[in-house]
Parts: sequence; structure tokens; C-alpha cells
Amino acid sequence: MGPDPAEPTGSTAPDAPGSSPFHHEETDRDAAPQFVLPLVARIERAEPPARTDALETAARAVLVLLSDERATGEGDWAAAVRDWQDARIRKVVRRARGAEWRRAQALPGITVTGERAEVRVYPPVPLDGWPKDLARLQVSGTDLDDPEPPAAPADGAPVLWCNPELEMSAGKTMAQAGHGAQLAWWELSGPERAAWRTAGFPLAVRTAAPDAWEELTRSGLPMVRDAGFTEIPPGTATVIADHPALRT
Repeated sequence: MGPDPAEPTGSTAPDAPGSSPFHHEETDRDAAPQFVLPLVARIERAEPPARTDALETAARAVLVLLSDERATGEGDWAAAVRDWQDARIRKVVRRARGAEWRRAQALPGITVTGERAEVRVYPPVPLDGWPKDLARLQVSGTDLDDPEPPAAPADGAPVLWCNPELEMSAGKTMAQAGHGAQLAWWELSGPERAAWRTAGFPLAVRTAAPDAWEELTRSGLPMVRDAGFTEIPPGTATVIADHPALRT
């Protein structure tokens, strides 16, 4: 899976009204230096995580980075985050195991854990300027399964609904879930963000039933549309971010 910009419907970055970093029509964002948010999933051969666990952990990792004090204001990562959001919003998921994972852990970033999944997220880097220990990691090989069908989302939990008509690799879906979480974050007020963060960013990633997906597409909730660089055609709706606060 390569660089993965996307486009939302009905959603804008809070600090740039009317101008979404996800929008993939030709804009001045294309002329800006391009950055990418790296995510590395730990996938050991003997004990890979369940697919849904990995998807939810990746989405939560994006939120953890966006809310980290180093990524805001005058924090150490704030300039990189601003540069990333001023261009296309790209996320790339790579996998690591064993010594690769240990080297990835040594680089500045944040490791987020799920039930068994581990995902490390890093401050944005130039599209062609990945740290050596991340650039050498594989993008393929992130195909994961759920041993059991995931349970229904908890009542009141934010849900990132995936398009039931699509078949995407786990790595691709992790990036899309991260996009959806980011759109929800942008739409929330300051107090709503603080409450979500204090609660530990509870969320679920689920595939919508076909009839429910049709309803969701008409709901006005933030929608991710893929730019079409990998796996699926451009403009395809991939994820809808259904946070309870966005329904009131």
C-alpha cells in the first residue's frame, strides 16, 4: 500500500474553514511540499493481531498523535504536523517484526496498544524522506483475519463504518480508518475532543450492512473518499465517521 491521500465529504479542517486537506482536486495543497504520517504495525509471524484489533489500534494511534502536546502549539512535532496538514493528508502503514520492530520503537513516536495489536505512529515526514529504519520496512504482508466475527459496537461508542462493497488489505483499511478518525476529530468541539481523549479514545471499526451503508452516505457524517493511488478507484467512499457528538 502506497501513499494514501483521501477526500472527505462535508468536512473541513478546523483551522482552515472551507479548505479540506483531503480534497483531491488540484489545489495549492498539491504545490506544497508533501508529507506522510507513518504508522508501523507489529505483525509477528507466530502471533499476528486480529484484523479488527489492528484497525482500531491504528485509528486510535492517529488520534493519540493529533492530541499529543508535542503535535500542537509550539511542540516539537507541531511544525511537521502543520506542514502535513497543509498538503495532502497521507498515511502509510508498514509492518515490522522482531528486530525490525525494536528498531522502529527506537525512533521518536508513540506506540498504541489494543487487545493484542501494537501500532507505532510517528510525526509526519517528507514523502521522499523516510527515516532509514522505516523506509526499509515492507508495505505488503499486512493481511490479517478475525478469528471470530467482531462483536457489535458498544452503545454510544464512536464507530468508523467501512464500505461493505470494498475488499481492502488490512494495511489499506488501517490507513482509511485513520482518515476517518481524523475527520471525526476535526469536526468535534474542544470540549468534545477533550472528553474523547480523557476516555482513552474509545472507538470501533466495523463493516456496515449494505442497507445501513446507504443510509450512512446520506447522513451528512464525515466521509472519506480515496484518491485512488492503490487498490480501489479514485473517489471511492471508504469510511464514514459516526461519532455520537456529530449526530446531535
